[in-house]
Amino acid sequence: MGEYIQVNTAGTQCIGAYMAKAQGRARGGLVVVQEIFGVNAWVRSAVDRFAAAGYTTIAPAFFDHVETSVELDYTSASSTRGKALVGEVGFDRAVADVAAAAQSSASAGRIGVVGYCWGGTIALLSSIRLGMPAVSYYGARNVQFLDEALEAPVQFHFGEQDGSIPAAAVQRHREAYANDVLAGRVEIYTYADAGHAFDRDVDPSHYSPAAAKVARERTLAFFSRHLSPASA
Repeated sequence: MGEYIQVNTAGTQCIGAYMAKAQGRARGGLVVVQEIFGVNAWVRSAVDRFAAAGYTTIAPAFFDHVETSVELDYTSASSTRGKALVGEVGFDRAVADVAAAAQSSASAGRIGVVGYCWGGTIALLSSIRLGMPAVSYYGARNVQFLDEALEAPVQFHFGEQDGSIPAAAVQRHREAYANDVLAGRVEIYTYADAGHAFDRDVDPSHYSPAAAKVARERTLAFFSRHLSPASA
């Protein structure tokens, strides 16, 4: 469904991206932010799924700053390599890439961002620093940024069996954003039978079908509220 394009970044380098146009009239646009495994087959499937739901969607290949065409599987060795790559890319450059990707699909209308794992934290930062409505799935690195003010609504998803995000970390989100929750700007959801990466439907060791289904429904409802013309 999608195609590969080039995105001009804030520096002199272009990076690749996988983009899929909305089916029918666009309801807005989305930037999908990868896990630590690059723009692999699962990320592309997520892009296609959001496009099928009516959003022109793009997944920038952040790792192109370091090495082109990186697609990792879910082995321990790939996890180690992915962590090293995200460390080289860094938060600031990734957020700038989200802004560049959003600009490249601006014709779709208002743009939101959805991210997973490392990308969940980049999604949060995109609300804080870019003012983009954001959905953050199991962002284990979120806690270091909870003292920064949000500039757009955010929805969070956490698995209660996620060893990398203990209950105390989720509670810190609730405390940091207590007023935003009351105002309807922040939604925080937990899933009892889900762990980390519960939306990754190509990985039976992590995928939780029931949690993923509900989280995806909530994600689409969030973007319907915050990216529609009436919400702009």
